Amino acid sequence: MTLAVLRPLALGFLALFLASCGTTSGPQSGQTQYLEAFSPNSVPHSALYNQDMDSYWDGDGMTGAPSIVIDISDQKAYFYKGSSLAGVSALSTGDEKHPTTLGKFKITQKDQWHKSNLYGDFVDGAGNVVVANVDVTKDKAPPGTRFEGSKMHHFMRFVGGIGMHEGFLPGYPASHGCVRMPAHMAAIFYNNVTMGTPVTVRP
Repeated sequence: MTLAVLRPLALGFLALFLASCGTTSGPQSGQTQYLEAFSPNSVPHSALYNQDMDSYWDGDGMTGAPSIVIDISDQKAYFYKGSSLAGVSALSTGDEKHPTTLGKFKITQKDQWHKSNLYGDFVDGAGNVVVANVDVTKDKAPPGTRFEGSKMHHFMRFVGGIGMHEGFLPGYPASHGCVRMPAHMAAIFYNNVTMGTPVTVRP
């Protein structure tokens, strides 16, 4: 099938999937605003942004030192091996209140199963969400609950508390400063960076 045929089919599937998300009666475990960017009961049209039409990887078998350029304006990350472009990932970077820090950095931590220690849900003993979308610096846990941090799998820290990781992409900057990536691209980037890999974040 051609790309012209596949594109409308993919968008149709996404629309059906997102419509089904709109029928959710309440928050599910792990579905925090930090990752999802908005309530599953009010999915905006911009969520039809198809991250997989922009993301690709051609880096297998390529040689050269890895480096990453994160471009805020076009919401993409460019992965290089040496001077050759190995892949591109769609992104969702920090929103206006929590902008992603600009500059030149290096990967300082890799944590495949990382969870946020600031944003997440208060859950009961069985793991059911009691209060969703909390900020532990502002919200107090109800009696009998515990904090469950948002999943930030394939986390690649590069400055302060900011890193690249798996997360939801609504098609615009929506995070608290981190750099969200589609799950498959976060895994690919994670498996191809090393400690000290240069990361440039440009406007």
